[in-house]
Parts: sequence; C-alpha cells; structure tokens
Amino acid sequence: MFEREQFIADLRKSLADSSRKEMKEIVARAVANPEAIMRELGRPEMGALQVLYRGPELTVLNVIWSPNQITLPHNHQMSAVIGLYGGREDNMFWRRIPHPEKFQIEAAGGQALGSGDVIALGRDVIHSVINPLAKLSCAIHVYDGDFLGAHRSMWNSETLVEEPYDVAVAVKGMPFQEKT
Repeated sequence: MFEREQFIADLRKSLADSSRKEMKEIVARAVANPEAIMRELGRPEMGALQVLYRGPELTVLNVIWSPNQITLPHNHQMSAVIGLYGGREDNMFWRRIPHPEKFQIEAAGGQALGSGDVIALGRDVIHSVINPLAKLSCAIHVYDGDFLGAHRSMWNSETLVEEPYDVAVAVKGMPFQEKT
C-alpha cells in the first residue's frame, strides 16, 4: 500500500544514509505497486510535474511524461532516485568536454527504465530523458535537496553548450502542479 505522507516520512528518515541505498529501497517498494500509487495520487490523464513534497533537504515529484516527450540535457546539483511506475523513461547520460568559451557535453551512455525499475543518480550526473512511448509514462523522482530552487544548468539541444537552467523551457507544455 502506498500512502503519500508515510512515503515522504520514510524518505526524510533515509536522508541520514548518505549512500542513498535506503532511499532507493523505499522508492523501489513504492513503484513495485503502481496501482497503489495511482489510487493515492490519482490516475494520470496528461503530462504533468506534480510536487508531492518540497523542503530544503528533500524534493519529491510525481513526473508524468507526455507521449514522446524529450527533455534537454540538464544536471541536478544533488543526488536523485528515480522510480518508474508506468511506461518507460530512457535516460541518456552526458559528460562535460572543454570548449573555448563554455562547457559542452558529449554522449556517455544511457539506461532505459521500465515500470518497477529504479535508478540512483549522483549529484554530478548530466542526463536527458525521453519517453519513447506513444502513451504516458509515470515516475517518482526524489532529490536530496530543494530541486526547484537549486541553481542548475541545462545544455542547448543544438549546440550542446551549457546555459543557466530555465524551468519554463525545461517543462514547456507540461503543467506544473503543487499537490497539497
């Protein structure tokens, strides 16, 4: 059974474990039962970024990827745990390369996540995300900091040059909702 308040309380307790192993286990238990998550949070009908919890030490998002949605490469400046509870999320990883004026990036691997899969990302990871399906994909994203208030970077999709993160560009066409 998934209960939002208990899930968040468990995640907050897990912050003492700097390896994020406990956090990953909590998310894995949650996404193992997608129906329970949808009973608690609602069955998704469209792409959305729903804030389930936001504090200085933890941010929990319910990310509903629209069909065929793609994000620009970006960093988090904090560790993250991502668990899929429906559909698919393909992560492409990038690494910085020197450039005369600004840092550019180049592809450095990837990992496809399906329903029930969980991945932990280190604080320095740069990635982009694709929902390759013609249907919604659903994920719980957990960050060990104030993800929405952090100063981060994103990379231009054409030039791959680093730019300041702009949430309006990053979530273009995706409703932003703060759950209460």
